[in-house]
Amino acid sequence: MSKSSPRRPFGRKSNGTITVIEAKVHRSSARNARLAFILTAVIVGLLAAVVAVSYMHPILALFVGVLVGVPLGGLVWVLVRIWPVLRLLWWWTPEIGITTLLGAGWVQLANHTPALVTLAVVALVVGVPAAVPVSRHQVVAWTWCLIVRHRLRVCFAQFIIANQSGSLPLILWAKPTPVGERVWVYLRPGLSLADLEGRLDRIAVACHASTVLVERASDGNAAYLRFDIKRREVLTATVGSPLVDVITGDAPATDRPQPVVPTALDLPDVDAPTITLPSQGKPAAKTPATTANGSKPAATSSAVEDDVSDWI
Repeated sequence: MSKSSPRRPFGRKSNGTITVIEAKVHRSSARNARLAFILTAVIVGLLAAVVAVSYMHPILALFVGVLVGVPLGGLVWVLVRIWPVLRLLWWWTPEIGITTLLGAGWVQLANHTPALVTLAVVALVVGVPAAVPVSRHQVVAWTWCLIVRHRLRVCFAQFIIANQSGSLPLILWAKPTPVGERVWVYLRPGLSLADLEGRLDRIAVACHASTVLVERASDGNAAYLRFDIKRREVLTATVGSPLVDVITGDAPATDRPQPVVPTALDLPDVDAPTITLPSQGKPAAKTPATTANGSKPAATSSAVEDDVSDWI
């Protein structure tokens, strides 16, 4: 009799397990750990044997190299093998630290104080920061820093899946700013600044923010980036000018002369240059383009007539 497997909503099967490390990452770490063990054991073993051969027989030096190289290779194998777990713990380091600190504080408080004192202390610790606006804003700002780190990780995972290549970057730390949060990220192969600049709108949606800006945090390293996540506008308040308080009410008014604004332009007042056109054969006599009153000068006998043959 076959036992039916439990199903999730929407018809997806579940085997009752939760994936913490993906199978692809698991296989990759196993392969890298094996290579790291072989390289470390061989290189360290040979170096140790070369050094030891100066003090003992070559065969004994070879055994010394094996005794030194194999343990160090095993240590490197362990570090590379558990690297995915260490990286996962790095993501949750702030949350793990805060939870551990709060849990230890609660246990110590409950074991050394009566119930009423415990409740009073908890009410003060929780109520005072929530009631004071300054402390409440600080708590909310640092909470958003924790949330943003995980939202960025989700975005990077989706980008890598879309590209079908790459590794998750290291999200180093985050701090609050007057408009939102600032996060420092160290990219790994598979992502670049140009890729992220074209997807800032998706990052803003994932971080529940208004806009997101990204720029290089180091001139010498293209993988070290800084994200500025903007949630609000702080330059909307009306600021009063302090110059109003400097002016006294009994200050005499100063009469200022009104400048003369021109309303029309007289052509004779304009210094226009004289323009002459050269004629064919001999130079034409220079005649002024206009007279002093702006009218055209009368034709004179010295004016050169046009030759009709030039136009035929």
